[in-house]
Amino acid sequence: MTIEVPAPVPAPESALSQSQYADAYALSRRSSLLATGGLLFTTAVWGTTFLVVKDAIASVPVLDFLGLRFAVACAAMLAVRPKTLAGLGRGGWRHGVLLGLVLAAGYAAQTFGLQTASASVSGFVTGLFVVFTPLIAAVVLRRRVPSAVWAAVVLATVGLGLISLHGLSIGRGELLTVVGAFFFAVHIVGLGEWSHRNDAYALAVVQIGTVAAVSLLLAVAGNGLGLGYGHGHGHGHGNGLGHHLLTLPSSAAGWASIAVTALLGTAAGFFLQTWSQARMPATRAAVVLTMEPVFAGVTGVLAGETLAVRGWIGAALVLAAMYSVELGGRRR
Repeated sequence: MTIEVPAPVPAPESALSQSQYADAYALSRRSSLLATGGLLFTTAVWGTTFLVVKDAIASVPVLDFLGLRFAVACAAMLAVRPKTLAGLGRGGWRHGVLLGLVLAAGYAAQTFGLQTASASVSGFVTGLFVVFTPLIAAVVLRRRVPSAVWAAVVLATVGLGLISLHGLSIGRGELLTVVGAFFFAVHIVGLGEWSHRNDAYALAVVQIGTVAAVSLLLAVAGNGLGLGYGHGHGHGHGNGLGHHLLTLPSSAAGWASIAVTALLGTAAGFFLQTWSQARMPATRAAVVLTMEPVFAGVTGVLAGETLAVRGWIGAALVLAAMYSVELGGRRR
């Protein structure tokens, strides 16, 4: 007589899927929180270094400063992981260089703007990238722009006018900062599309190296021709032609500014941004990054900068526009 042993009853598929879903959700939630925390740390560093940069470019021309800052950051990252670029494919290099060129344009415009705009105003105007980001995504990626975003554009434009307009004209520094904000928005959109396809560290190194190369080439070319690219800077070390090739900081404080902005604001900051944006949508990242102008404004005021009442109203409208983009997206 044969006794049939019943086969084990498999666990219900629904129970397994629910358990797997719970684990996946918890992992996704932790990853999202870490990404948000990383971006928040980045904004704190960037926001509090507006004054550091403003002081630094009082003695070192803008492109010289940017070239040194990004070159030191790139060298430091390569020293930590010398073989990081070995596994980066042709597509990764192409993405990194394109993002680096956009980033170079953004930083050049923003830093030249800081020559005449205060650190707090520059911080708030830079925050307009959160409004530009969904608009650029709509044009480049063919994504529909919700009505809430258009309302935010109007709100931000009014706020920008209150902060920046002098009579019927906008200040040169503020206008350059708007241009910088546009390029930063392009960078955020591009990074959101490409960061998950490549190693975050390697992609950050290529971006930073590209900014360093572009800035140094333009600085050397401009200074060699006597163009200066500065704000009334005197010439430093002669090269036999009456012009310097590159101006180096002349004090310990100047080198400290390079070190802080290179290691914290650039190397750590852009690695964290690249890593974080692989784990969240570009528009969500843009809103987290709007804490940068908050940190910049608070730091500027604590350092003694003043902002007129209309400027504070404008800053409030810009912040309201930034957050309305995110809140509108969450309601949908």
